[in-house]
Amino acid sequence: LRKRRLTTSIAGKPEVHVRPNAFARLLGNLVGNALRYARTVQVTATHARGSLIITIDDDGPGIPAEKREEVFKPFVRLDAARNQDQGGTGLGLSIARDIARSHGGDVTLDDSPLGGLRATVRVPA
Repeated sequence: LRKRRLTTSIAGKPEVHVRPNAFARLLGNLVGNALRYARTVQVTATHARGSLIITIDDDGPGIPAEKREEVFKPFVRLDAARNQDQGGTGLGLSIARDIARSHGGDVTLDDSPLGGLRATVRVPA
């Protein structure tokens, strides 16, 4: 069993108006992916100036820059993830982005300061 570390923080007003079940699924998909591939995951939420910005940073292998839009397509899985041990259907990121966009926002991917991947959710709040 691999040890994992998850830390969370929130700045700003802790109440936000979203569809709770959908938003829980969005965050569950993103945090679940991070925990699947990394040992350290940091989730930071900032609610200010009419926006909610959530960043999920990890120290996993990341996703190459040229593949970051492709992984949002349904059923797309990177070669490293096709290992039978990893599971998954290739729908998590696609669903997360659809939920964020249905809230008037988006999900983007970038390099994390922890060395892995950063997923950023931005929605009006």
